[in-house]
Amino acid sequence: MTEILGYIATAFSPGNLIFALIGTILGIIVGALPGFTPTMGIAVLMPITYTIDPTTALVFLGAIYCGSMFGGSISAILINTPGTSAAAATAMDGYAMTLKGKPHEALVESAISSFWGGILSVIALLFLAPPLARFAFQFGPQERFMMALFGLTIIASLTAKSVLKGLMMGCVGLVLACIGIDPVQGSLRFTFGSTYLMGGVQMIPVVIGLFSVSQVFTSLKDPVEVASKESLVKYTATKLTRKDIMKYPKIYWWSSVIGLIVGIIPGTGGDVASYVAHNTGRMFTKDPDYGNGSREGVAWCEAANNAVTGGTLIPTLTLGVPGNATTAVLLSALTIQGLTPGYGLFTTEREITYPFICALFIANVMMVVIGIVGAKYFACVTLTPKNMLNSYVLLLSVIGTYAVRGNVQDIFIMLVFGVIGYFLKLYKYNVVPIVLGLILGPIAESGLSQALLLNNNSILAVFASMTTRPICIVLFLLMIVSVGYPYVSQYRARKKRDKA
Repeated sequence: MTEILGYIATAFSPGNLIFALIGTILGIIVGALPGFTPTMGIAVLMPITYTIDPTTALVFLGAIYCGSMFGGSISAILINTPGTSAAAATAMDGYAMTLKGKPHEALVESAISSFWGGILSVIALLFLAPPLARFAFQFGPQERFMMALFGLTIIASLTAKSVLKGLMMGCVGLVLACIGIDPVQGSLRFTFGSTYLMGGVQMIPVVIGLFSVSQVFTSLKDPVEVASKESLVKYTATKLTRKDIMKYPKIYWWSSVIGLIVGIIPGTGGDVASYVAHNTGRMFTKDPDYGNGSREGVAWCEAANNAVTGGTLIPTLTLGVPGNATTAVLLSALTIQGLTPGYGLFTTEREITYPFICALFIANVMMVVIGIVGAKYFACVTLTPKNMLNSYVLLLSVIGTYAVRGNVQDIFIMLVFGVIGYFLKLYKYNVVPIVLGLILGPIAESGLSQALLLNNNSILAVFASMTTRPICIVLFLLMIVSVGYPYVSQYRARKKRDKA
């Protein structure tokens, strides 16, 4: 007990608290800026930690990670520009709430659900790291392939009104994911002689183009609007009640579990977790606005993508296997500090590891306080005249896209997908399945390729092996439920209308 109190005291030391606060604020800013991913934020700021105490260094970088996951939702909710790819799912309900005059409510819910997702994942990291890490290693190539297929079935739920259009957009995303060098054979695919396309289509330009630039083009059709004092009062007068702190306890719990499980599987991340959680919420919600301006939708997405933070740290700290790109950078920070991932971090180096985990609690508390207090000020962004806001959004989009790799061609890709996104929205096509296909395509391809290599390139042998693997069977059953649920719900709604 004395040892535990010592770890907590170390986490609450003045130096660690200051660095946790600075890291959280910087993380929120990094997350809110389109194109500035958590990975970039940690990579850019990591040199600051070279000369400071290892515990403080990890606290600082961990706070950036936590803050950036919430920060991505700010721009997604206010201007339909996901600051991170994980926030793309949040934009579906969050931006719709902004259009309904509820940006403050959406931001508050984002902060609260992010807090609960982060806290529950840190608890899991603290007590369940070793057993959960062993469970993650049960995900072989077949399991990863089935996980990606399950993610792709979410398209059916995202586009319940027109499943065919949704599947078409999902196929577009899968085709885009195939561009570049084959990860197994090393052959070129769909590059058309371009050296730029050899590296594949980058996620950030596509996401910013489809969500942000297309929205700018769409808003150009509307007349210039000037904010009024009445509208300013409306946004700043919103009050936070006690019920808001724990408005959806079941959603926070189940969404955090989803985010945690997805997080400990190497190669996945907050974007996959958000879509899976949003799809799960669609199956159980009674809100008719779900997917089109529902507070529940924001809660499901944000709790899941923030729970991923603790999930990705489990294999990183216990096995030295980074769960995603961000934890890969954190892993390099560990090695720079002379620390070796593994059980040694929880034994011989526990005086560093456990204060770091305790500090993640502190970072999540700071994040929710900043999020709730700052929500009314963040919401005022929507009161900016549209001509000015469009200019700022387009400028940030260009800067954010260029900053990722310093490649001018990424800007052209962003503009191309901005135009594509504009016309797709004009003709009532959902662009979210494109992003989903682009995210899950490489995961599905690598899983299937590895499975084929292990089974003498026999597709029948691969599928036969799946019938003997419990995780694959469970995922297959979930796929059936995911695809069938929209049709069942439509049938029930039709039956109710007929009775009425």
